[in-house]
Amino acid sequence: MTGSASELARRLGDHAEAVCREYLPNGHRSGNYWMVGDVRNTRGRSMHVRLKTSTKGPAGKWVDEATSEFGDLLDVIRESCGLVDFREVADEARRFLSMPLPPPQLPGAQRQPAAKRGSPEAARRLFGMSQPIVGTLAERYLAGRGILLSTRERALRFHPGCYYRDLVTGETQTLPALIAALTNLNGQITGLQRTWLDPLGQGKAQLADPRRSLGDLLGNGIWLGHQPGAPVPVMAAGEGFETMASLKVVMPVLPVAAATSANHLAGLTLPPGCRRLYIAADADAAGRHGIERLSQRAGEAGILALVLRPQLGDFNDDLRHFGPAHLAAWLSDQLVPEDVRLFLPPG
Repeated sequence: MTGSASELARRLGDHAEAVCREYLPNGHRSGNYWMVGDVRNTRGRSMHVRLKTSTKGPAGKWVDEATSEFGDLLDVIRESCGLVDFREVADEARRFLSMPLPPPQLPGAQRQPAAKRGSPEAARRLFGMSQPIVGTLAERYLAGRGILLSTRERALRFHPGCYYRDLVTGETQTLPALIAALTNLNGQITGLQRTWLDPLGQGKAQLADPRRSLGDLLGNGIWLGHQPGAPVPVMAAGEGFETMASLKVVMPVLPVAAATSANHLAGLTLPPGCRRLYIAADADAAGRHGIERLSQRAGEAGILALVLRPQLGDFNDDLRHFGPAHLAAWLSDQLVPEDVRLFLPPG
């Protein structure tokens, strides 16, 4: 946990009961614990917050017996206030700590409704808190992967301090992140993918899982070059964002969609009027199920499905090792001749 977050959590623990009365008013005290339904302030008793430091642990730590979730009072503030950005969580904690003994929340007092963890609303809030990638660490990260995209790609944003929680230890920190929105065919954001970045510009952050998705993912994708409502007679789809963005580099007018996983690729919703679908493969055997299932669904809908295969592990490997001209030449032998003329710029 970063020093500032650790210190805020410790100071909140010093006033654990007051924090619970403020942010979990649907609960009640029972001995050395505050009992409530869950971290989102639902009525019940499955979650208990330790109010005083004991041999069992420090004040402010909590466990939800029903879901096995656990955390500290910063998590309570985040969930009860519906916050996503850690800086806002920290600001709210500092506001609270400026009042030594705050009174309980008055009945009927209104807060911003909490966005359920992992929900499409949480995804939309985080995307709204982010900024365009132009001139940011996210743009430099993509450029380092050989991915140079149009500034008109609205699916991509940058967050300078995105909240990361270690799922094993429960520790938290804030790191810069590339934010990629997943949308439905109408352009509505249903989820997003976060890629945490090394603050010094050394690629992805050194984390066990530097890439995570949230929201409603099935059927939706990270769309590049797609205008909601516009016809999509030819498109490409694949699992990974960087794989599909690499194809977009050499075929800039071809709409592409990244489904984020093999299972989600299998369930990707295809736009009405699509006639040809190129499916990007990679060397991962786990992805074959997604390719086969999507190909089957496309065939049942009367869509010609063709698999594009890289030379190396995936198309980003090809782009970085061989360059865009070589990748374009490699793809030209796999595309329908009409699509070579439409989507591959002249060499």
